[in-house]
Amino acid sequence: MARRHRSVAERHLTTARLQQAYALRLAEAEAAGGGARPLFMAGVAEACGTRSAALTLIGRDLSQLAVAASDRPSRGAQDLEYVLTAGPGRDAARDRRVVYASGASLERRWPGYGSGLFALGLRSVAALPLNVASDCIGVLTVFDLSSALARAGKLREVAAALADGVLLGPDADPGLYGGTDLRAVVHQASGMLSEQSGRSPGDALALIKARAFALGVPLETVAQRVISGELELT
Repeated sequence: MARRHRSVAERHLTTARLQQAYALRLAEAEAAGGGARPLFMAGVAEACGTRSAALTLIGRDLSQLAVAASDRPSRGAQDLEYVLTAGPGRDAARDRRVVYASGASLERRWPGYGSGLFALGLRSVAALPLNVASDCIGVLTVFDLSSALARAGKLREVAAALADGVLLGPDADPGLYGGTDLRAVVHQASGMLSEQSGRSPGDALALIKARAFALGVPLETVAQRVISGELELT
C-alpha cells in the first residue's frame, strides 16, 4: 500500500512539473513579444532527456487518432508510422509494453520505418503505452536515448503522468494546449477522394498515404493538393 501511494504521489509530482515547465515556456514567449506558441511536448521531451518526443492517441484498431510532437523529426517519425501502419508505437500499444530499438535493429524490425527514421536523423526509439485500467489510450514515443535511459523508470513516470494527469485528470487538456493535430486536413482529403472516386474512405486514405510515401513528403502536403484540386488520385 505504501509503495502504491508513493507511486501515485510521484505521478502527480511529474504531472505538476510538466505543467510548470510549460507555464514557464509560455511566460518566456510572452515576455519576448509573443511569436510561436511553445509546444507542450517540448517540455515532455526535456523531461525524458532528449529533444525529440511525440504522443499519439489511438483507437481500438491501433490507428492514430491524433498526434503531438516536440519537433520536426519526431513528427516526421509519427507520420511515417501512420503511413506504414507499422512501427514501435503500434507494437507498444498492441502488446501494452515498452518497446525499444536502436541502430541496425530498427531496420530489421521495421524495414520501411527504420530506414525512414535514419533519414530523419534519428537513431533510436523507445515507445511506452499509455495504459489506463484495462485499455491503452495512446503511446509516448521518445527518440535518441541511450539504452540504459530508455529502460529507466523515469520514462514510465512521464508516460503515467501523461495518461492519468495531462490527458485524463481533473485538470486535463487532451489538446495539449493547442499542440495536438487531429489530422483534419488528411481526413477531409480522404473524404473528398472517397466521394469523387467511389472508393471507401479507408481505400481513399490508403491512396493518400501511398502517394505521400512515394513522394517523400508530409501527408498534409498531399492532402492539401487533393483538396485544392491540384492533385488527382485514381
